[in-house]
Amino acid sequence: MARIEPIPLDLMTEEQRRANDEIASTRGGGAAKGPFALWLRTPELADKANAFGSYLRRNSNVPQNLVELAVLIVARHYTAQYEWHAHMNSWRKLGLDEEVANAIRDRKIPKLKTDEDINVFQVTTELLENRNVSDGTYESAREILGEQTLLELVTIIGFYVMVALVLVTFEVEIPGDHEKYPLPE
Repeated sequence: MARIEPIPLDLMTEEQRRANDEIASTRGGGAAKGPFALWLRTPELADKANAFGSYLRRNSNVPQNLVELAVLIVARHYTAQYEWHAHMNSWRKLGLDEEVANAIRDRKIPKLKTDEDINVFQVTTELLENRNVSDGTYESAREILGEQTLLELVTIIGFYVMVALVLVTFEVEIPGDHEKYPLPE
């Protein structure tokens, strides 16, 4: 059970409802879900998190498949069930390799096919496990991804770590069809 329940739509203030509607409009309508449902307690925070997250997912130099790879690694690291569920939906919509997602889920090193994927895996994993990136990993990622894309990738990782921390701390519940993508502890 969630530690903080989302605010029901009919109990939201005018500002909360405005923020909710803006957030939900790009995420299927209705009530905002996940961390956004909690951030609505402070509509300005919800607005800024939505704008920042939307920019990182849709307007950065990092291709969407690499964004989703990094997010799945973050979600698995924290066992953030909601984040895993949401991004497995994105992973599948993009038609990405199910074996890679399964390996990440099982805490194994996936068989990655491109240098870009390998570099994203290395950067994300080192940041989560070591709280830093080795010189070799940094140089390889800078060469393969480019400096700007690497900077944006690290920012994306940081954003989704923040999301994971909110989700696991407040035990945010995932949608009813969560059995589709079980994430073992």
